Amino acid sequence: MEGSIRCSANYVPLSPISFLLRSAIVYRDRASVVYGDIKFTWRETLERCISLASSLTHLGISRGDVVAALAPNIPAMYELHFGVPMAGAVLCTLNVRHDSKMVSVLLKHSEAKIIFVDHQFLDVARGAIEILSKMGSKVPCLVLILESNKSSPSTNCLEYERVLAMAKPDFEIKWPNDEWDPISLNYTSGTTSSPKGVVYSHRGAYLNSLAAVLLNEMPSMPVYLWTVPMFHCNGWCLTWAVAAQGGTNVCLRNVSAEGIFDNISQQHVTHMGGAPTILNMIVNAPASARQPIPGKVVVMTGGAPPPPQVLFKMEELGFGVTHAYGLTETYGPGTVCTWKPEWNSLSPEAQAKIKSRQGLHHLGMEEVDIKDPNTMKSVPPDATTMGEVMFRGNTIMNGYLKDSKATEEAFKGGWFRSGDLGVKHPDGYIELKDRSKDIIISGGENISSIEVESVLFSHPAVLEAAVVGRPDKHWGETPCAFVKLKDGCNVSADEIIKYCRDHLPHYMAPRTVVFEDLPKTSTGKTQKFVLKEKTKAMGSLTKRSTSKL
Repeated sequence: MEGSIRCSANYVPLSPISFLLRSAIVYRDRASVVYGDIKFTWRETLERCISLASSLTHLGISRGDVVAALAPNIPAMYELHFGVPMAGAVLCTLNVRHDSKMVSVLLKHSEAKIIFVDHQFLDVARGAIEILSKMGSKVPCLVLILESNKSSPSTNCLEYERVLAMAKPDFEIKWPNDEWDPISLNYTSGTTSSPKGVVYSHRGAYLNSLAAVLLNEMPSMPVYLWTVPMFHCNGWCLTWAVAAQGGTNVCLRNVSAEGIFDNISQQHVTHMGGAPTILNMIVNAPASARQPIPGKVVVMTGGAPPPPQVLFKMEELGFGVTHAYGLTETYGPGTVCTWKPEWNSLSPEAQAKIKSRQGLHHLGMEEVDIKDPNTMKSVPPDATTMGEVMFRGNTIMNGYLKDSKATEEAFKGGWFRSGDLGVKHPDGYIELKDRSKDIIISGGENISSIEVESVLFSHPAVLEAAVVGRPDKHWGETPCAFVKLKDGCNVSADEIIKYCRDHLPHYMAPRTVVFEDLPKTSTGKTQKFVLKEKTKAMGSLTKRSTSKL
């Protein structure tokens, strides 16, 4: 309109960096990070993040460069979420369950110039760097993160606290030139030959962080227990969301039932999150690990619909469970199953069934729908007609790094195509029914059945193989391999599992191997739905590791 102008007075690129700057003033002396005996205030966290940004610049990091991190939920990992973008760089958090081979693939693809590595994963990182060196690829500078009570191992690499000490006092934060600029890079569970690097923008991270605050019903100064990996979708954007509300980040290196109850009791935790695996861990905790909960703890879960019986037990223990759904491409949570008061009068079974639905888009997302992938028409809200789950809005990724073709396919028709199949209920809420790409969700992590099958096929004794998820009381589901051996070959289930573990990260290897002929269609395709029904008939695994039936 006439008279309107856009200038610095009325327009600033959206960035979650601003959350930290505000909290360092409003909540300056309140605890920002707690990790055992280590405690920082918001003022101290800002100072440390600015020091990190300054030191990165001193180490040669320029705007747009990628800085990788291989670390669990520790203070340094939290600081990297602000310090790296403050230097104008892009943070790439790597899955700590990856082996050296996978880490080397992702480092090469991302062209990371620096990798921050927790001491626990130093051997994995060194192995990855050795692989890159042998390939003649560029090797990132390694910065080691040590525990405060641990001495430095014999290594020539830089150390995190010493890097912070390199900071210049007059450093100016490098704000994004455009809110569309990348803030982070998150890898999906693609195959080792073609990993997909999902690019997040400052704008999307800002909006999804505020949406996370709302869907978690976070008041000011929440106490958030980190049971969601910060490496996964930047902790579902809660790394930035907690800062927006001046909350306290309670860091937990290794997630256990005892650690969860201890921290809830001692730190008066108000919020936490995790895949159904975490919920399972809580409700099945031995009496010796449990402690009374000081107040209600809001838990956001996602990854797979939580079993009704688990929801019952969580509520009994004093937890309030909110079910969200999303993908790496949607910055983590994209929908939330918002609870309605009229459902309170329903039976516990009916309530649990509703709560396990994926619901509708949160306020940061524009729209979610179930569509026919060919016609792009919405399916009727009859809770029966299946279609593909599709999203559109400001909290959808910029695209896949160095993969224009995959980006165009994902956005074909003007919507982001999730690859998940679902139905729409009469009230508009969506519910997932299957995964079109046969992804196995184990402990909240996606496992590609195709990748596991490719390893199985490489075994000299294997003729045919198919992998599907088998119900597992601890992990939700784990890979189950159906294998047909070549004539004259004899190999045990244990040998197959060991072979897979030698060629894949352990969590991706099958826990169960079944030797039989594979059911086929008339065109020769394996009928995976038949195999999935067989795994259901087998029942849930009750042990962490099983070789055979």
